[in-house]
Amino acid sequence: MLLLQGGGYGVEKGVPTLLMAAGSFDDILAITGFNTCLGMAFSTGSTVFNVFRGVLEVVIGVATGCLLGFFIQYFPSSDQAQLVWKRAFLVLGLSVLAVFSSVYFGFPGSGGLCTLVMAFLAGLGWTSKKAEVERIIAVAWDIFQPLLFGLIGAEVSVASLRPETVGLCVATLGIAVLIRILTTFLMVCFAGFNIKEKIFISFAWLPKATVQAAIGSVALDTARSHGEKQLEEYGMDVLTVAFLAILITAPIGSLLIGLLGPKLLQKAEHQNEDEEVQGETSIQV
Repeated sequence: MLLLQGGGYGVEKGVPTLLMAAGSFDDILAITGFNTCLGMAFSTGSTVFNVFRGVLEVVIGVATGCLLGFFIQYFPSSDQAQLVWKRAFLVLGLSVLAVFSSVYFGFPGSGGLCTLVMAFLAGLGWTSKKAEVERIIAVAWDIFQPLLFGLIGAEVSVASLRPETVGLCVATLGIAVLIRILTTFLMVCFAGFNIKEKIFISFAWLPKATVQAAIGSVALDTARSHGEKQLEEYGMDVLTVAFLAILITAPIGSLLIGLLGPKLLQKAEHQNEDEEVQGETSIQV
């Protein structure tokens, strides 16, 4: 998506920006919903309490994220040396602290939400300087991303997967993806996009990987901590769905975005003019 944005595809109508912003909001809903359901499944308290507990996690995550986001907007101050490195270190350090602290205090769903809100508000305050911080964090992501996906792959034993479980998981994914595509198309019908842009936005929502890799094994780990065999089987089913979602939707979705983007999205006029100028310059040389 960033490559399409850099190439000028769909930028005039804000398609890449819309998808990335909506994706962040979707991650918030997914993490919150997952932790709410996880608490209801493993808790011995009342269902009403667990539902309100999920809402409380959202409030705590947003409030803490706003507080930390406004804090790192102004600290360290802009006149300090190595400002970009200090900001990048604070974002990474506070994000890790938020995730581990939320688990320690019994509100695991608030940690991920806190990091999203914090980084969003910090970026608003840093304006043009945030690109330099983003490059440093991107390097850290390149280092730790293989570990994230490697851990979930190591948890899944292909030999132990039951055919009926795999078939049911694939069918569930297929139904969910179909509903997701149709719902996305309906939601953008009144947003001022043409039919090609609507089709692209619908299929751009297909790939799912990062959140699934991050929370896929949580249910299994929680079940193991309870020491119940039946709960461990349910946790393995959740992990299998996450594993198959990454394995199936991520490569297909990335391929569709790369192929459909240049064909369905309109390229910005200034981008075309820049390419024409570069072409004329190369011919003259």
